[in-house]
Amino acid sequence: MDGNVSELEVLSSATAAFPPRTARDRALPALLFFTDPARVANPEAVAERLPAGAGIVFRAFGAEDAIDRGRRLRAIADARGLILLAGAHAGLAEGIGADGLHLPEASVVAIPRLRAEHARWLITAAAHDVMAVHAAERAGADAVVVSPVFPSNSPSAGEPLGIEGLKGLVAATALPVYALGGVRARTVTQLIGSGIVGIAAVEALAG
Repeated sequence: MDGNVSELEVLSSATAAFPPRTARDRALPALLFFTDPARVANPEAVAERLPAGAGIVFRAFGAEDAIDRGRRLRAIADARGLILLAGAHAGLAEGIGADGLHLPEASVVAIPRLRAEHARWLITAAAHDVMAVHAAERAGADAVVVSPVFPSNSPSAGEPLGIEGLKGLVAATALPVYALGGVRARTVTQLIGSGIVGIAAVEALAG
């Protein structure tokens, strides 16, 4: 990678290779920034640099200032043309005026109820294997974020799926699939042609 080109720029450019998809009458982001206070201290600064059309998944992890921070991210998203999803909690999504919700793998059973209450929300779900992908599809998710594709710095990351494992999950579902986990400038080209609609990252987008 050229020393004058940031990792965010490389990843943003790479998204042009992924086929566009829509859900809820809107274009799905090809780039998702997952916040994590343990790994990215200033998510607002990252959000300010994201390209128009990208998405933010705001994961508060129970922080006392979650609503305030989420509303700051909402303001940035509005100004820059970004999509904002709240992580895990519908109440947080409502409180910050999010465009939707990203759910943990175990929470997809709540999607039908959430869909009935918030018909316009984009709802994505985490998935780590084909059973989870199928569960998200049956529940009515708009997309799945599968991980980890590559070795990851996340403390909760399991065994990497690898490119062939990722392709297997893409082939197993009609849902749009995002790749998360170890997605960096040095690995993103391996994802081209895998069938995914976009990439997701945490600290790679802060560099």
